[in-house]
Amino acid sequence: MTTQVIFKIDKNLKDKAMKKAQNQGIAFASVLKLATKAFVEGQLNIAIVEREEFNAKTRREINAAIKDIEANRNLSPAFKTVAEMKKYLEK
Repeated sequence: MTTQVIFKIDKNLKDKAMKKAQNQGIAFASVLKLATKAFVEGQLNIAIVEREEFNAKTRREINAAIKDIEANRNLSPAFKTVAEMKKYLEK
């Protein structure tokens, strides 16, 4: 027994997906069926992560920190013991 699934999708995304499926010689419906089957079998993991948007000031600070790390500037040395770290921080 089969059933029909109806959902809304952005037209441009659908058109691109259909074109890609066609170029690979597979029906778009088959792509959706295979993706659904893979999802159910645990072979397709979907992680939804919101993209972090920083304001201009934060973005500048992060970029500056990345440049410092790449240039090996403004970094603490590696510590072998907690006592060594405490001594460094207390001076």
